[in-house]
Amino acid sequence: MSADALALSTTGLTKRFGRQLVVDDVALAVPTGAVYGFIGPNGSGKTTTIRMLLGLVRPEAGSCRVLGGAIPSESADVLPRVGALVEGPAFHPYLSGRANLHRLDAADARSDPATSERRIGAALDRVGLTAAAGKKYRAYSLGMRQRLGIAAALLQPRDLLVLDEPTNGLDPQGTREVRHLVADLAADGATVFVSSHLLSEVEQICSHLGVMRTGRLVAQGPIGELSSLTATRFRVRTADVDQALAVLGGLGVTDAVRTAEGVTGSLGDLAPERIVRDLVEADVSVAEFVQVAPALEDLFVQLTGEGFDVSG
Repeated sequence: MSADALALSTTGLTKRFGRQLVVDDVALAVPTGAVYGFIGPNGSGKTTTIRMLLGLVRPEAGSCRVLGGAIPSESADVLPRVGALVEGPAFHPYLSGRANLHRLDAADARSDPATSERRIGAALDRVGLTAAAGKKYRAYSLGMRQRLGIAAALLQPRDLLVLDEPTNGLDPQGTREVRHLVADLAADGATVFVSSHLLSEVEQICSHLGVMRTGRLVAQGPIGELSSLTATRFRVRTADVDQALAVLGGLGVTDAVRTAEGVTGSLGDLAPERIVRDLVEADVSVAEFVQVAPALEDLFVQLTGEGFDVSG
């Protein structure tokens, strides 16, 4: 993919803290218009990578381009087109949500004071905080604080949104609202780069995926293509479990295992019809045969070698 088609890209991005290699030779490629999910276990280097993308941390080696501009040398020209929420928002606790946004907007040399009230109202409405706009920030719940942080990122039109754990602290309704918000932003033409620990949310909102493990980017691409890396499994419901396992072993299904209702295993190159035929010919009673599409969690475990850490 050409550099012009990428909203965000890195080459050889590397960062150490003392002797610890935190980000190791990362080459991100985020297409313009994509909703790119950035996932990985706790300590895999996701937040440090994001901070380098935004010019908050200087890399040890490598380069980074955001919306066509080099970071950090062209940050002043590029970053006003980027909205970001990283490691939780920080606001004045004694001011209301609306007053906090007014202070942020006034500090932005590119904002138009004549449109400030309208833009702040629109941002608050978009994240569902209009009714709580007059409350002091210190009275906000964690979820409300996350929403205010997203509202701050939306005070100006943005070509790229970088959201680090945007659903942190949100209840299920708030999580759904953020999911719809991300979809709306993408539909409006923005590229969204979102780090999340909620695999179910990533599956629902993201078109592309990047997976980090111990500082390295171990896979990236369209979710559909990455899902093909994980073997499709099948499930057979049968009372003749021992006989079914013997038949499947003969077919080369080496990972077939017993379940509460029968057996399961990886389909591999076998045709489902072949498995069913051989089972029936061996007098195995087949009550049900189901192909099970690989889940994103299966891919994550395969690529990282561990379960997904919700603190990531």
